[in-house]
Amino acid sequence: MEGFEMTTGRSVTAEMVTSRQAQEVQGQIIMAKKFPRDEIAARNRILTACRRKRLAEQAEYEYKRGTSKVTGTSIRLAEAMAQNWGNMDFGFVELEQRNGESQVMAYAWDLETNTRQTKIFTVPHIRETKSGNYPLTSSRDIYEMVANQAARRVRACILGIIPGDIQEEAVEQCRKTLADGEKLPLEDLIAGVVRTAKEEYAVPQESLEKYIGCKADSFSMNDLIRLKRVFNSIKDGMAKREEIFELPGVEKKEAEDAFAGKGKKEEKTADGQQELNFEGGVDAEAK
Repeated sequence: MEGFEMTTGRSVTAEMVTSRQAQEVQGQIIMAKKFPRDEIAARNRILTACRRKRLAEQAEYEYKRGTSKVTGTSIRLAEAMAQNWGNMDFGFVELEQRNGESQVMAYAWDLETNTRQTKIFTVPHIRETKSGNYPLTSSRDIYEMVANQAARRVRACILGIIPGDIQEEAVEQCRKTLADGEKLPLEDLIAGVVRTAKEEYAVPQESLEKYIGCKADSFSMNDLIRLKRVFNSIKDGMAKREEIFELPGVEKKEAEDAFAGKGKKEEKTADGQQELNFEGGVDAEAK
């Protein structure tokens, strides 16, 4: 009888939480309808945000895959656009955790138009290191792994909601901010990028020179912007440094799919299906 009471208590609590969440969502939808976005004002807010140098530096990523170059809008810029577009709910939820992996849902929801992008994927509780893979047991380590993998899916969901022309304008403004906002001499900027590569990413100057195709003292402003995109790729986990640069004593690897992270298993749901994008069908490669 005692066990029955405990089970019932848990069920009531779960129902209360679900009911409260439903009420919150209904309230958000009502407020979104009551105060619809002014798209011109929202666009202007986004472009104003893109005039901030720090955001502009983090706005794009870049890495090489085979003979092609992959570029795109970063997680940071996607979040900034969603916040300034308004009437949007976005984030991720861990659905369940079992058998050494988490099933996670990333989403972005335009509360005003009821347009929704959702992706469900699995994250194995495994960390890859040079000395091999090992399982994660700390709840903090597991959360950080889930959050890292989820951030890229959230980015893809947000970019599926924000109009494409707004995204293009935001990227163009970020590039303009970087090109026009530097007050230091080019040689000082080059020295700063070389120092950052060595101290933060353990990438020597000669590897930068091989990537760009010329000596460091000949780097242009566009070359520096490209390298900053590459650093963003490494920081956000889109690619690893040995997949981008030719490093002394390290065999260069072929860049993997940015969302494959932990292998094929991560791209499947608990039922063995491909990662799902409920707005546009199966998402074979979430970009």
